[in-house]
Amino acid sequence: MIHYILNLFLYFPEDKREYIPAAITSTLFLIAAILTMRLIIKISKRQEEKAKQFEEQLRKENIIQDEQ
Repeated sequence: MIHYILNLFLYFPEDKREYIPAAITSTLFLIAAILTMRLIIKISKRQEEKAKQFEEQLRKENIIQDEQ
């Protein structure tokens, strides 16, 4: 009985051309994931630079206020 149930989920086609759509889909999702990750890293670096500039601006303002 267990062997029959497992065979329902495992399907290895005789015609190997049936793997082509799955390979194409997997490749497209992999490329999309890589591009998304690169975009996230790029945006993160921009935000980091903005945060550093803002932090530097706050330090300068604090130094000016401390001198007064």
